Amino acid sequence: MKATGIVRRIDDLGRVVIPKEIRRTLRLREGTPLEIFTDREGEIILKKYSPMMELTAFAGQYADAMAQSTGLIVCITDRDQVVAVAGGSRKELLQKTISRSLEQAINDRITYQAGKDEKNVIQLVDEELEGITAQVIAPIICEGDAIGSVSLMSREPKARFGEMEMKLAVTAAGFLGRQLES
Repeated sequence: MKATGIVRRIDDLGRVVIPKEIRRTLRLREGTPLEIFTDREGEIILKKYSPMMELTAFAGQYADAMAQSTGLIVCITDRDQVVAVAGGSRKELLQKTISRSLEQAINDRITYQAGKDEKNVIQLVDEELEGITAQVIAPIICEGDAIGSVSLMSREPKARFGEMEMKLAVTAAGFLGRQLES
């Protein structure tokens, strides 16, 4: 564990304020769910809670099946990191923090479609993924909250995504969202 040098007192209602600098660095906003852990030495550990982590193994299998049937790169994220990748780029993407632009797309709750010619492909992580020629991103919605995304991507030079790829991404996102609701 890394010490920050910041000390806070518990108020009369048992609350502790997490400093703004830490909230900004860890992307904690009002309403962000936190899991609370304790250990034998009396330490309290706060960890961002991601409902998608419950589905990591399932999301990986789902991404593999989609990639095999479509030949596309399939990427599934929560609001913080990439939780599953299939069809390529696993080392470049898996468990990497998502980019601010992808985070914004998830927050906006819109299905996004882009091609390389349009020069508006959203970077999934901060390091640019080379050679992406077409992309569809659909937000995963669970109980009214945007909790992640499903991205379909291609590196084929003449790839053009249309309504079929968009429906596939939306269907996958809807299915994963419903899995978390049950």
